[in-house]
Amino acid sequence: MSARILEVKSLKKHFPVKSNLLGKAMETVKAVDGIDLYINYGEVLGLVGESGCGKSTTGRTILRLLDPTEGEILFEGNDIAKYNKKQLRTVYRNLQLIFQDPFASLNPRKKVGSAIEEVLYVHKIRNAAERKEKVKELFEMVGLRQEDMDKYPHEFSGGQRQRIVIARALAVNPKLIICDEPVSALDVSIQAQIVNLLNSLKNRLALSYLFISHDLRIVKYMSDRVAVMYLGKIVEIAPAEELFSNPLHPYSEALLSAIAVLKPGKKKKKIVLEGEVPSPVNPPSGCRFRTRCKYAMKQCSETEPQLKCLGGEHFVRCYLH
Repeated sequence: MSARILEVKSLKKHFPVKSNLLGKAMETVKAVDGIDLYINYGEVLGLVGESGCGKSTTGRTILRLLDPTEGEILFEGNDIAKYNKKQLRTVYRNLQLIFQDPFASLNPRKKVGSAIEEVLYVHKIRNAAERKEKVKELFEMVGLRQEDMDKYPHEFSGGQRQRIVIARALAVNPKLIICDEPVSALDVSIQAQIVNLLNSLKNRLALSYLFISHDLRIVKYMSDRVAVMYLGKIVEIAPAEELFSNPLHPYSEALLSAIAVLKPGKKKKKIVLEGEVPSPVNPPSGCRFRTRCKYAMKQCSETEPQLKCLGGEHFVRCYLH
């Protein structure tokens, strides 16, 4: 078994939404409600699921942009869930984030070269002259020209801005990057370029990724393993090829059936899930997917199924297996 760069155990992130007069929470959104996952060194773990299932909250909690309600976040063996701000600064040398919206994550008043150089300055990496050279090197690495360093964010296209954000994430030589919907804000014609760049950098720099996306085709291309999330829970994890060819959880099956078949003459039956996604404030008893599942049994409403290994690295949370 490969060494693990990240291991998440029983992670929860709950948000109070209503309070009484004494300030005590009356209702809580259980955005992430007890998940377990791991990422090996040099591996890409894809994280997929419907909008609102808790994917982005998971990524931001792992990065400690949000404080966890419960659970452990073991980064290189250390539980960073307990770290204070000073301790986290040392972690961020090895753990970075690529945002969904590159324009929103860049300071519109700061030249992009200076924005990247600032990261090196904050982490006390190299002297002023060496930082300038490092920024030039990063621009070339992500496919931008050195003369672009003196431009402002609004002077770039969406794809170019995402390359700048990638360069900024790479500035501190991280080991793990959390990619939170990194291409969803881009035109389809540009998405492939950024995905190929991320894949190339992963191989070149021996990076690990947590790749969060709703685009299943991109996840399949990028990922070594894929975790499927539903209403704050991981319902299935498996090697990418195995999951896409043989999904075992009914939700995974429905989710993957939505992928368009590009081969002429080949048809694929799309599974349409009935009903709305239940509220994370008051999720169903037992299996959270049972209210939309055609295979639901009495047992599904009584007790929650556990995430069980079915052999190799294939785990599923379902009484059918």
